[in-house]
Amino acid sequence: MGGWTLENIDWKGFQKDKVDTSLVKIVRAASMVEYRSSDYVLYLKKIFSDDKKFINLIEKWGYEEKLHGKALAKWLSLADPNFNFNKSYDEFYKNYSIDIDASESLRGSRTGELLSRCVVEIGTSSFYSAISDYSNEPVLRQICLLIARDEFSHYSLFRRCMKTYQKNDKINIKQQVFIALGRVFEATDDELALAFYFGNELTGAYNRKKASNEYAYYALKLYKENHVNKGIKMLFKALGFSSRGLIERFVTKVVFILLKIKIQIIQLRIKYT
Repeated sequence: MGGWTLENIDWKGFQKDKVDTSLVKIVRAASMVEYRSSDYVLYLKKIFSDDKKFINLIEKWGYEEKLHGKALAKWLSLADPNFNFNKSYDEFYKNYSIDIDASESLRGSRTGELLSRCVVEIGTSSFYSAISDYSNEPVLRQICLLIARDEFSHYSLFRRCMKTYQKNDKINIKQQVFIALGRVFEATDDELALAFYFGNELTGAYNRKKASNEYAYYALKLYKENHVNKGIKMLFKALGFSSRGLIERFVTKVVFILLKIKIQIIQLRIKYT
């Protein structure tokens, strides 16, 4: 996993005139979510407390996730010098927490936990790939490409470990689909919405639906069909389905159409709220 540092980024190649303000909005949120990985490390270490080998991998994963946050925050310091990352992050951290004291997985099993982590990494690898492809600013493109590669590597790690746990901790396909879809819908929970709210210093009291809609509008419009297709392929693998080109392409088409419809609905919600 990983293998890069902040020193590997070509910071001198930053081009202010090529910064997209809509990308700045979502990068602010993404930087804070990535940076707070230590809480997820604590949570996973408790769930897998007797698996010393995996705990070492979890710690390395957490280090890399935090590095992502640092790289994005440093880019923001160039793209938007007025953005106070520490202030926004402190507010975000105070207002959103996860259960780091849980002794059992919130997914009902270790296999389920690892599947949910796979789903998260599918989302993040496609998300950063989409930003990298969309952005004209070369430093952000480089950072997001590196992060996307890391997230794909993290997905592979969690999928390998899930296969190991499935031998003694089996869950049927119905349970797997339920867990995967549940984790997808959790993307609309308070974490990203709050990160977007505090990162962009939105006016008025926090409104999760409003903040979530604004974040989704800026994020979802970045996706092209190839990003969706890659995510579908990864999800099928995580669920144990053998590769079926026609089925994957069909599901990709359907999901991409639904994505476009969702963007239009979100635009209407933003317009009339």
